[in-house]
Amino acid sequence: MKEETIRKKRKRLIFRTAMLAVMVGLVVFALVANGKDEQSVIAKGEKAPDFQLKKFGTDETVQLSDLRGKGVMVNFWATYCKPCKDEMPYMEELYPEYKEKGVEILAVNLDSTELVVENFVNEYNLTFPILQDKNGEVMDLYNIGPIPSTLFINPEGEIEEQVIGPLTLDKLEGHLQDIAPEE
Repeated sequence: MKEETIRKKRKRLIFRTAMLAVMVGLVVFALVANGKDEQSVIAKGEKAPDFQLKKFGTDETVQLSDLRGKGVMVNFWATYCKPCKDEMPYMEELYPEYKEKGVEILAVNLDSTELVVENFVNEYNLTFPILQDKNGEVMDLYNIGPIPSTLFINPEGEIEEQVIGPLTLDKLEGHLQDIAPEE
C-alpha cells in the first residue's frame, strides 16, 4: 500500500513538473514574440521595401528595385490555398497584355516543397515569375497575414494598393491599369 502511494505521488510530481515546464515555455515564447520590434504595416503611398528572391526552377533571381519604372504586382500565395488557386488563371490571362504595357506580375510562393510548386505551375501553365520565399522573409518584410495578399506598386516604387483575399478578373485588371506606366 505504501509503495502504491509513493508511485502515485511520483506520477503527480512528474505531471505537475511537466505542466509547469510547458507553462514557463509559453510565457517565455509570449515575452520573446512581443518583445520584438513591431514591424510597420505597409501602407498606401509608402515606398515598397526592396527584396530579392530566386525564381522557381532556376538560379535566376528577381530584385524589386530592378523593376523601377514598371508597375509591379506582388502576389503572396501557396499551393494549399484554394482562393490562391482560383485567382491564378486570371493573373495568367492578363499577364501577356500587361507585360507589354510595362507591368510585371510577381507571384511570391510560400510553400517549402519545390516539386509541389513545379507541378502547380505546370498544371496552370503559368508564365509569369514564380518566386520562392521559403523562409517567409519577404512575407515578414511586408507584414503579410492571410493569403492570398496582393500589393500593387506604381512605377515610382510606391504602394498603390494592398488587397487581402482573392481577386476577381475585373478587380485585378482595374488594379493593373492603375499601376501601368504612363505612355
